[in-house]
Amino acid sequence: MTTHTRIPVSLPRRRFLKFGAALGGVAATSSFITVEAVAAGRSKVNMQLGWLASNGIMGEVVAKRMGFYEEEGIELEVTPGGPGVDGVASVAAGRAQVGHLSSSPSLMLARSAGIPIKAFAAGYQKHPFTYFSLESNPIRTPQDMVGKTIATQPTAVILLRALLARNGIAEDQVEVVKMGSDMNQLMTGQAAAVTGWMTNTNALKVLGDGRVDMMLWDAGIQLYANVYYATDDMLANHADVLARFLTGSARGWGEARANPEAGVDHLVAEYRNLSRESELEAVGPVLGFSFNDVTASDGWAAMHPDNWQAQIDTYAELGQFKGKTPTVDDVMNTDILTATESARKQIG
Repeated sequence: MTTHTRIPVSLPRRRFLKFGAALGGVAATSSFITVEAVAAGRSKVNMQLGWLASNGIMGEVVAKRMGFYEEEGIELEVTPGGPGVDGVASVAAGRAQVGHLSSSPSLMLARSAGIPIKAFAAGYQKHPFTYFSLESNPIRTPQDMVGKTIATQPTAVILLRALLARNGIAEDQVEVVKMGSDMNQLMTGQAAAVTGWMTNTNALKVLGDGRVDMMLWDAGIQLYANVYYATDDMLANHADVLARFLTGSARGWGEARANPEAGVDHLVAEYRNLSRESELEAVGPVLGFSFNDVTASDGWAAMHPDNWQAQIDTYAELGQFKGKTPTVDDVMNTDILTATESARKQIG
């Protein structure tokens, strides 16, 4: 028999509907978060992705297919995002219990707008966002951008602005043009650099051996990627469910790290649109961003308040917060990390 626990959301309904509309026209249909209890005492968790399913959830796929979630009392459902899908609004409305964001600034901006969500874990310790150039006209440092044309995605223009500000470069010293997902503007000489994720190995093949990489992280803007988040209400009232979910995810990522090829096989079996060959090439970088010296010390999915504060400061200096500037406590919560510390450190 299916039962539902309904918990009132503290945000007034009128204000909640207003923010739902601001997040992309997705109206809130209920003022309650629902956690569904299924057979054998398991809790059903819907994880809303910020984009299409990819290797960024390989650990979750492994955990689901190997029964780790079931052992933790969780039944996981993954809802892909994509164009026209506002994942934050879905989580805020209670249609998903967990959200998965590509980049941490999206959460900070949502919180500034009054959306009651917080990060509780970070899947990638180092953001894969990178500026790609060629040996014939390399960009190895931010200063190399001066006087050149940089192509970047519309949503990433703010990252370039932050990069320039952090390195004391005036915005009018760099010409910025918009791009899509391919690398054509670099290959045709229309731009000296293009942007993308280091984990997208398939798209990077066209650049060949003469590729030069400058990671946003290494250039001074240190964001988290693949951020796990939930509403304030979910964190306050269903921390046990989130802890069991994160424990299952940790076990899945640990298994993927121990057996990368098997992890890829699970991924492409679950999502048949993905190429096994491409994912085998990407699995090294994916695991490299998921595990580093931070996870060796603090466990998989760790995140630090100092890093969040630096991100908040950067975005505040650039005038990106339309509402109040959020505090660290507004955007992150460490309770779930603390509750899962033992399990996460075993595979960190």
